[in-house]
Amino acid sequence: MKRKLLLNKRLGQHFLKNKKILEEMARTAEITKNDIVLEVGPGLGSLTEILATRAKKVIAVEKDCDLIPILRDKFLNYKNVEIIAGDILQIFNQFKNYKIVANIPYYITSRFLRLFLSETKFRTKLMVLMVQKEVAERICAKPPRMNLLALSVQLYATPKIIRRVSKGQFSPQPKIDSAIIKLSNIGCLTTKPEKILQLARLAFQQKRKMLRHSIGKKVLLPGEYQTKRPEELSLQDWTSLCATRQKG
Repeated sequence: MKRKLLLNKRLGQHFLKNKKILEEMARTAEITKNDIVLEVGPGLGSLTEILATRAKKVIAVEKDCDLIPILRDKFLNYKNVEIIAGDILQIFNQFKNYKIVANIPYYITSRFLRLFLSETKFRTKLMVLMVQKEVAERICAKPPRMNLLALSVQLYATPKIIRRVSKGQFSPQPKIDSAIIKLSNIGCLTTKPEKILQLARLAFQQKRKMLRHSIGKKVLLPGEYQTKRPEELSLQDWTSLCATRQKG
């Protein structure tokens, strides 16, 4: 008898129905038989099943306890699939030498990216994620539409939107469209990323102000930055600013 499934709205569960899109996520991750893949929020295991045919091993971490027995039943005879019950934000440092492919719950996106990109000891090789379309666009933003999320991601990885995904492709249907995003070249792409983020946070707290008013008291601003606002600065600009002598 099939187990009864109750969707947990609190966990932001929206299951992707289109198998072709799931297959595209797997292809984008360039998975080989040498790869260990970490999947976050496997849901009913549709993506897990596709990943298992391509990877050496799939580790699927699911927070919803009601889904764990369903997943373990489904993959009982798969020797290369491991189902783990837990919160990925709490157990993220248990894994190493892996790629991430996931349709992550929207409400954990920022914390998820911060943990998996800034972590050095257990850093992932590559990420392919399904996120909100607006979030994907913010992550890939460039001047003059730069933002703190974009900077915090681009300090560690090269982001690229692979495709948009209509909200009608999910069950239950969310209120907004999604996008598949690929994060490659993961590592510190510049020196002292935390120092850069610390300065950028100060500027973005007053993002309508020119830099001379928001961070001018903290750092010696070269003339070309005096009248700029934080969204106009590139990653290279922030790196250059942090290399200047601090005041005080």
